[in-house]
This record gives sequence, C-alpha cells and structure tokens, in this order.
Amino acid sequence: MPDPQHPDVLRHRTVAAPAGRLHLVEQGEGPLVLLVHGFPESWYSWRHQLPALAAAGYRAVAPDVRGYGRSSRPDGVDGYRMLALVEDCVALVRALGEESAVVVGHDWGANIAAVSALLHPEVFHAVGLLSVPYSPPGGPRPTDLFARMGGDEEFYVSYFQEPGRAEAEIEPDVRGWLAGFYAALSADTMPVPSAPDPHFVGREGGTMRERFPAGVRPAWLTEEDLDVYAGEFERTGVTGALNRYRALDRDWEDLAPYRDAPVEQPALFIGGSQDASTTWLAEAIEAFPRTLPGLAAAHLLEGCGHWLQQERPEEVNRLLIDWLDSLRPAG
Repeated sequence: MPDPQHPDVLRHRTVAAPAGRLHLVEQGEGPLVLLVHGFPESWYSWRHQLPALAAAGYRAVAPDVRGYGRSSRPDGVDGYRMLALVEDCVALVRALGEESAVVVGHDWGANIAAVSALLHPEVFHAVGLLSVPYSPPGGPRPTDLFARMGGDEEFYVSYFQEPGRAEAEIEPDVRGWLAGFYAALSADTMPVPSAPDPHFVGREGGTMRERFPAGVRPAWLTEEDLDVYAGEFERTGVTGALNRYRALDRDWEDLAPYRDAPVEQPALFIGGSQDASTTWLAEAIEAFPRTLPGLAAAHLLEGCGHWLQQERPEEVNRLLIDWLDSLRPAG
C-alpha cells in the first residue's frame, strides 16, 4: 500500500476556511504553489500539473473552489464575492502551515489568483495567469458591459445572471452539457469561425447548448475524465459555480478602492491563440507593461483553445516550471 505521505502520491484532505471547508489535493514537497481552477471544472483540471510540479521540487496544491466538488457551498450569491474567494486562498495557505505561496489560476481561477495577489502581496509573492489576463478593477458596471457585448444576442455571462435559468438547461443532463461546453472551447473541436458563437444565446428562450458541437469529444478529454467532472456536478448541482458570475456587480463595488491598481509581483501569462478570452481581452494583454509590471513573459500557445493545461499539458508544465525555477534564490 502506498505511503500517503510520499511526495509521489496525490493526497486528498479538507481544511477549515471561511467557506466552511475546502477540499484540496496536494502532491510533492517544497515551495508552495496554489493552483486555482475555473468554470466548470474542479481540482481535477490540474491533474497533469500536480505530478509535474511535484517532480520539479514543488508542493503543488489544487483546491476545489467554494461551490465546487467537495468544498462547502454557501447559500446565496453573497457567499461567492471575490473578496470571499480571496480569503479562502489566504486561509488555505495558512492551513497548510505556510506563510506565502505562488498562486496560479486558470479561467475564473486566474481572476481569483490576480485579486489574491493584489490584495495580499504579503502572502502571494508571485502570480501565474492562464487564459484570462489581469484587468485592474474599475470600468463600467460588469452586467452593463456584458449586456452590450451581444448586440441582438445574449452573452453567456448575462444568460447566467438569473438564478435557476442556466440550471434548468444544464442540470437535466450535466454530462452532456459539460461535454458540449468543453468541446465548444477546445481547439480541436470548436465550431468553425462561420458558425454561431457558443458563448451567445441567439433566440428568445434559447440555450447555449443549441450552439455546442454535437457528437465530438476533445482529444484531451477521456470518457473517464468526463465522468469525474460530471459526477461532481451531478452531486452538487451547478448553482455554486454559477453564483460566481452572479456576484460580478458586488465585486465591482467591493474592489472600487483598487481601481486601476497594478499587480506588482513577478507574473506569468499563458494564453491560447484559439481562445476567445485572448481575443476579447486583447486590450488587457496590451496593457501588461502597466498592469503587470513584474511580468516575466506572456506566452501565446499557437493552435490552443481555452483549456490550456489540459489541451497542452507538457508545454504548460514546462513554462510553469521554468518560471517557478526563476523565482527561486540563486544557489
């Protein structure tokens, strides 16, 4: 029987946090690297990074963000404000017996990582962002901004705002919806450029699923992988995950004191050339010299979609480890 404390073994446990409890998976020993997932995923999205970082001499820890997996799921939208998620990250570092960590996030996890670094530089001494670049707080009210994005169609963030609406689409067939969503944003299965954009709902009473590619599965996603994701959401429902979107205007108010504030710590950005986030947020990437003055490098993976660390794990691992190694003191 494998030793559960051996650095080559994935270790599951829960720790106390403001959410109530956070479930995490860790592997390896060394400097702490916190890996924060996005929507609609779980700690499992980092399954390729945990062993690679451990082998490189790091203590890699991937939690289920509150509302996901085996972590607590507070009631109500207020429990999913960005400030609360940041405090979860701080509590996680403390519960692991550490004073500081590098925080790396993908998708919503990138936003959580960036704001964690912004608000707590004494805890998070470096930040890695995958897919979603850092945009300082400020600008228009988010729900107003997203309402304008669709024109005659409805952008998915707006579609997610009404409690119960997206749940009614997703929860009758969680596995099928997830399969379509993952395929829609993966470079090898996403719709051709002339097809309707799956990020939008195009008709009154329509659904996102109507625009997902049918009958295809990304090469990076096995049936067993899909079972893991679907099993978690079938057990928990998707309201906790969707409440992150529903807290956007609250975040805008909470973070107003940090309007236009840069993240000063050493940073890394990795995006995909086929990821819509890279296109929509091109101005944020261009602003990196001002908003991320400590940026070591910004990498755009050619021919990669949204699910970077799963679509191109070896390349992402190499970029992460090279950057993490550069942060270690010489000698």
